[in-house]
Amino acid sequence: MLTRKQHELIRFIQVKLEETGVSPSFEEMKEALDLKSKSGVHRLISALEERGFIRRLPNRARALEVLKQPEDVVTKAPRAANSNNAAAAVIRPPEAKPAPANDVIEIPLHGRIAAGVPIEAMETSAMLPVPAALLGSGEHYALEVSGDSMIEAGIFDGDYALIRKTDTARDGEIVVALVRGEEATLKYLHRDNGMIRLDPANAAYEPQVYRPGEVMVQGKLAGLLRRYH
Repeated sequence: MLTRKQHELIRFIQVKLEETGVSPSFEEMKEALDLKSKSGVHRLISALEERGFIRRLPNRARALEVLKQPEDVVTKAPRAANSNNAAAAVIRPPEAKPAPANDVIEIPLHGRIAAGVPIEAMETSAMLPVPAALLGSGEHYALEVSGDSMIEAGIFDGDYALIRKTDTARDGEIVVALVRGEEATLKYLHRDNGMIRLDPANAAYEPQVYRPGEVMVQGKLAGLLRRYH
């Protein structure tokens, strides 16, 4: 059983997420629940987290996710300070939705990757801030694109490829392929007569064909980040 304040807090968080896409600040939660200090908010959040109702998302500010709701799901949002209209809200089970565009995550930036002839992808300790809305579920990293063999897919030299870590991919997906254990390239993946074919998206380049044991998928393209100078 949750306490009354725990009920109020989880419902307030869910209402804010549905209305704005951003979890409320500690100050907003303190005022909405009429608490004397933010330490009370911390204790409530920790209790809800321990019981599996919410979780804090790593590497993000003001990032809470509602995992489940109490059984009675119809309620009114707690009234925020100085608010004259605390409208009734129906709380639905949380649905997967894109993260808000103003929420930023830092992901590892693992050097440069060839979109032409394979080059070594050097790991570094650098991090790249990325709008969370560009990413889905799973673990991600970024690679700076070098070359022009993927320009017909809208991937240009100097872009940052946002990669979701995985070791499997379907035919036709754009992947990071590690070739012969030492060189990485960004290409379309195809399986052709028992061989692995890495296709460019530029008519000036030829496909690269390898034996299956020579190619390891290290991730799939999840998004692109481009800077204009």
